[in-house]
Amino acid sequence: MIFAMSIEKGTKENPWILKTPPLSSDFTMHKDTRDGKEILVCTVGKTVLHYDFRCLADLHVMLIIHGDWMELGSADELKPAKEGTVEAWGRSENNQVGGWYGLKKGLRGRFGMYVPPLMEELGLAKLTHEPRGNKMRAVFPGLAEN
Repeated sequence: MIFAMSIEKGTKENPWILKTPPLSSDFTMHKDTRDGKEILVCTVGKTVLHYDFRCLADLHVMLIIHGDWMELGSADELKPAKEGTVEAWGRSENNQVGGWYGLKKGLRGRFGMYVPPLMEELGLAKLTHEPRGNKMRAVFPGLAEN
């Protein structure tokens, strides 16, 4: 599913160039390996966040099971995430990694802001693009419109 993605994009030399869900800010992401673990490197201005690469597959499965639109939510690590949001799931003890997909202490939040646009770019999800309160739902790669 995810791992059939194009090799040409998503490298440090050729990152994905993305926009936040409200389409108000640009950022980049690329795949890397740190300490033997595949990660996503998210660069927002001078700030660099790291997320466990497996979050893409895990989030896709969760959204398929959820079966409907889910609010993204987005909060810094030190702020609580709104229950029932992608952000809350990305730090929940009940997700597949048993906690945070964000890997850099102090910068583990904002999962709901930066991971969903990559999911959309990869054809795994649809997002709304409103000024606030954006949502996402799973898409099944290879199917026409779903």
